[in-house]
Amino acid sequence: MYALRQYSIPLLLAVIMHVGAVWTLYRGWNPEKELQNVVMPNAVVARLLVLDAKQPKVDLAAIERAKAATAAKKAAQDKAARDAAAKEKAAQDKAQLALEERAEKEKAAQDRRSQENARKERERLERMARLSDLAESSMQDAIALENAEMQSGSEAAVVQSYHAAIYDLVRRNWSRPPSARTGMSVRVQVELIPTGEVIAVTIIDSSGSTAFDRSAEHAVRRATRFDVPQENKLFEAHFRRFYILFQPEDLLR
Repeated sequence: MYALRQYSIPLLLAVIMHVGAVWTLYRGWNPEKELQNVVMPNAVVARLLVLDAKQPKVDLAAIERAKAATAAKKAAQDKAARDAAAKEKAAQDKAQLALEERAEKEKAAQDRRSQENARKERERLERMARLSDLAESSMQDAIALENAEMQSGSEAAVVQSYHAAIYDLVRRNWSRPPSARTGMSVRVQVELIPTGEVIAVTIIDSSGSTAFDRSAEHAVRRATRFDVPQENKLFEAHFRRFYILFQPEDLLR
């Protein structure tokens, strides 16, 4: 009871406030009164409003792409033009180089022809000089040649006589072995000193028979010494070293 007395006044005030709110709502919601207060116009006044169209949105990325494409196309065209110019210049340089090389080759060929002609002219002049010299000394040469032939003939006769004496002595000293057969032959080299003494006998071409080869070697060595020309020139040319061929049929040089 104490609580009721304590809160009676606030409770009363709250009830009054709620009743007032409900009354106010009720009074404001009357539809008939609202309809009576509405004034119906006799005509409708309309006004045409022209609205500005919205500006389209600018696509900056598309613009940049278009600019990039245009720049790329121009760069490609410039590059193609530069490449074409470079190719044309390279072709011109190549043609110029070919012309220069051909000119150098022609000049080198002309120089070679000039050198060859000069060489032939020198040779012609040299031949003419030699012919002139020969013409001047032809008589002397003919005389000298005739003398040389005569001397050579006499020397040949002297050499032949000494060789014949040597072969005859060797033939007498040669004792043919029983194994000697027709067709066999041995060639020996004989070396002498200016006094005619034998210093070496060498088998050059063997007969294939040791007995036959040794018999030929012994036939030379038995002679010990041969008669040779006293003139040193003849000795050195024909008797310092010479060859003898032994065959069963006969002794041949």
